Amino acid sequence: MAYATSSDTRPVVAAKVLIAGGLGAGKTTLVGALSEIDVLSTEETMSAVSVGVDHLTGTEPKTTTTVAMDFGRITLAAHNPVRGAYLVQVMLFGTPGQDRFWFMWDDLVRGAIGGIVLADTRRLEDCFPAVEFFECRRTPFVVAVNAFDNTYRYSVDEIRDALDLAPDVPVLSCDARSRDSGRTVLVELVLHAITRAATPAARS
Repeated sequence: MAYATSSDTRPVVAAKVLIAGGLGAGKTTLVGALSEIDVLSTEETMSAVSVGVDHLTGTEPKTTTTVAMDFGRITLAAHNPVRGAYLVQVMLFGTPGQDRFWFMWDDLVRGAIGGIVLADTRRLEDCFPAVEFFECRRTPFVVAVNAFDNTYRYSVDEIRDALDLAPDVPVLSCDARSRDSGRTVLVELVLHAITRAATPAARS
């Protein structure tokens, strides 16, 4: 898959992807890095009300938080023997990370082909709810380990073991600030979702 241009006249297929994870994992940053349009963001300044409610250990410099969702879009060029050349417009929905907003995830996931669980190794346990959310709904997902500066780099196998992931769930490192890195994660998710859709056991 490659990037598309604004003058492209190939047929367009829409797809929806959820980006989930803990507070401060980089979801808003990833949506912003990938999106070809201005991001619709619901970030608000964190206030004293959130003290003792939002768990900020490890993300102390954070001053804003998503309270509903972030929305962006990226168009990718694709090709297969049956359809030929076409475009995939991926709608990106970033979820809020705080547990008091998790009820919104049920609405956001409707119609999604899959999800990206953005993991922060400083607070790896914060992505457990997102992993469980997608597993319970049998929604294909990948785990993208956001490589924050000056943090210890764990191996893919260590991350997989720590999260107790199924063997077929892709785990890869990424930099949420980089469009190319985010695109690699997105393409991996699409390929994983296609593979899952073609596997009878995954559909049952």
